[in-house]
Amino acid sequence: MPITRLNHAVLYVRDVKRSVAFYTEVLGFRQLDFGQVMGGAAFLQAPGSTNDHDIGLFEIGEGAGPTRAGREEVGLYHLAWEVDTLGELERLAAALAETGSLVGASDHSTTKSLYAKDPDGLEFEVAWVVPAHLLEKEDRSGRARVRPLDLEAAKARYGAATRGGAGISQPA
Repeated sequence: MPITRLNHAVLYVRDVKRSVAFYTEVLGFRQLDFGQVMGGAAFLQAPGSTNDHDIGLFEIGEGAGPTRAGREEVGLYHLAWEVDTLGELERLAAALAETGSLVGASDHSTTKSLYAKDPDGLEFEVAWVVPAHLLEKEDRSGRARVRPLDLEAAKARYGAATRGGAGISQPA
């Protein structure tokens, strides 16, 4: 049987309460009650998710050093979450910028993406996926091109309330 999707991710964090506050207040995750069972751990669910949980947070203490993945060591670069609309992506861009978490924004033709870091410096992506029926031929062939994200132009082209595709949009 093939793998169909990512069910959840587990992150080691310095301060679980600080991380819970970030993921719930900025990104809209909700903390699940069973996260209280384990001291120093929390389990969160994304707003539109049907997963048991989407993120597990395990506290390892303030003495933990910064991640060196991608700079000095191998490791995970980032996780990516999808939003339904460009309007929601724009709202999150403002919320992430307000907290100083936003570190970049890119147009990958098939996705419109924000990049941010959580309080421990762990990077993540939030993306809106262009629905397959709205992709032009050059969009599919241009996936390797990365351009700066122009949210206003994307909203003008696709509409702020247009629901995105699931996963990377491909022709049927």
